[in-house]
Amino acid sequence: MENYFDFYQILEIIRKHIIFIIASFVICIVAAMAVEKFVITPQYTATTQILVNQKKVGADLNGVYQGQQADVQMINTYKDIITNQVVLKAASQNLANPNATTKPYDISVKQLQKAISITNNQNSQVFALNIKSHDPDEAAAIANEIASVFKRKIGKIMSINNVTIVSKALPIKQKTFPKTSIMLLIGATAGLVIGLGYAFIREMTDTTIKDTKFLTTELGLTDLGHIFRIQQTQDSNFTNSGYYKRTNMRRHRRV
Repeated sequence: MENYFDFYQILEIIRKHIIFIIASFVICIVAAMAVEKFVITPQYTATTQILVNQKKVGADLNGVYQGQQADVQMINTYKDIITNQVVLKAASQNLANPNATTKPYDISVKQLQKAISITNNQNSQVFALNIKSHDPDEAAAIANEIASVFKRKIGKIMSINNVTIVSKALPIKQKTFPKTSIMLLIGATAGLVIGLGYAFIREMTDTTIKDTKFLTTELGLTDLGHIFRIQQTQDSNFTNSGYYKRTNMRRHRRV
């Protein structure tokens, strides 16, 4: 069999196995939705924004600009501090022992480190503290507690005199992982790959000779002609017992 398919052969293979391809496509999408709903634990993200700068009294415009650029460059340092045990250990203790009106959360420092991500826009003095959790209320509580501890600690660590929590984290009920659109795309892609892969592998491993082109071009044989299949009917004289009919007719003539 040829090692490649031309365009018409590809269309013919797809047409031949179209039912299996569609079934594979639908089954994989349903399976992806089932995995999303029953297997993967959904994750929710809560975000709080923090502004850290140093007040500069009496500085000229040039000095203020240089101070802002220095604050922007210091954001990487703030990231290291906010994910350090100095902040997270205190946050973990406060979350486990909150006041009477707040729900306690038992979360270790390592779990907090895995849940944190910090992002900021270029040349912005504001950075975002993002917390991922399986519970949107828990994610918001963790983000607000870490921001509060950071605000208290950073003044002693770096003599920063102006930390502002720009926006507090709120529980957002819409999950951020897994995304339904991505799961649908994964299921559809897997279904097409499985369906098309089965169809082409089935054709490539099928050793049945389907046309005379293979005999003449691949094996070098000569095409002497074709014998077509003749449909047998009840009134037809071309039956398997035709030899005996002709023989009996000859015997009757001799008599």
